[in-house]
Amino acid sequence: MNSGDNQSQPKVIGRDFAPPTTKTSKEEARAVTEYTSKQQKKPIMDVKVASPFTVYYDGQAFSISGVNATGPFDILPKHHNFISLLEPCTLIIRTTEGDEQRINIAGGLLHVKADKTIVFLDI
Repeated sequence: MNSGDNQSQPKVIGRDFAPPTTKTSKEEARAVTEYTSKQQKKPIMDVKVASPFTVYYDGQAFSISGVNATGPFDILPKHHNFISLLEPCTLIIRTTEGDEQRINIAGGLLHVKADKTIVFLDI
């Protein structure tokens, strides 16, 4: 192989983007765009914290933190089904708006199923 042959081919440093021209490449580009946009969004779950006569929080959140008999724990979206008695603690709910809701509790029951977390207080 001649070293002159390597110099005749341009070196590719980056990848130039050309708009898709065929139906298949358009579909692939759309699928990549959808996948990328979904990856950039944080997963969310529905959270409800309520006592028999008061609803303290009812909305979407990124996580909820509490304390049970074994210690502190966090619940995130896609968590397995879970049920636990809560110790006296401060529940921390990280909302989709970017703030934290803090609720001081004397105990309760937490139930997680299918991206829905329900906390029953005063039971």
